[in-house]
Amino acid sequence: MGKWGYMTMLIFTICGSFWLEVVLKVGVLRRIRRVMVAIVPVAILFLLWDAFAIKRGHWKFDQLQILGVFGPGGIPLEEFLFFLVVPLAAIMTIEAVRAVKKDWPVITK
Repeated sequence: MGKWGYMTMLIFTICGSFWLEVVLKVGVLRRIRRVMVAIVPVAILFLLWDAFAIKRGHWKFDQLQILGVFGPGGIPLEEFLFFLVVPLAAIMTIEAVRAVKKDWPVITK
C-alpha cells in the first residue's frame, strides 16, 4: 500500500458510507451547504491544532504512508480530507439510520 495507506483508509470510508446516499436516498449531499456549516468550523479548529502540534514536534505523519502533498502548517492532504470525509460519512450514517427507523425524530431544541 505504501504512500497510499492514509488515502486508502479515506477511500474505504467513502465506500463504506457514501452508498447510503444512493441506496437509501438520505439526501445529505443535497444539503451540502448545511453539512459544510456543521463540519468546516470544527475541521478548522482541529487543523489548527494539528499545525500547532506539528510545529512543536508533538505530532508527525509517517512519510511512508502519505502522498507527500502538504498544505498550510505542514499538514498532509490526507489530513485535510480526513476532517471532511469522516464527519460527512458519520452524518450519512446517522441519516441512514433515521431513514430506516422512520420513527427516530430529529431533536431540534
